[in-house]
Amino acid sequence: MELSKEFRFEAAHRLTGVPEGHKCARLHGHSFVVTVLIEGPVDPTVGWVMDLAEIKRICQPTIDELDHTYLNEIDGLANPTSEILAAWLWSKFKPSLPLLSAIVVQETCTSRVTYRGPGN
Repeated sequence: MELSKEFRFEAAHRLTGVPEGHKCARLHGHSFVVTVLIEGPVDPTVGWVMDLAEIKRICQPTIDELDHTYLNEIDGLANPTSEILAAWLWSKFKPSLPLLSAIVVQETCTSRVTYRGPGN
């Protein structure tokens, strides 16, 4: 069974690895949506895979750290593409969420990336 919890934050960034003249090299912002996916068996006693409130307790402080910031200034996000941001979030969440199966980062209403851990 897979469940998900969605988080939202606003942030600015610029991409430093793009070719000269690329529009994403300019400072701009997004209304990011991060979806945390958890996969595992349903506990027969409580009837869920994991308490959604526990996922929020674990993830919200990191989301709050990103909200209304310039992502490039955060350690590990010097070139904050959605791909790099998803892997960064995985590294923050996975130690406390062993059932974490994927992180989805959506930076626009039509663009998103899914990260399923190192090597995937």
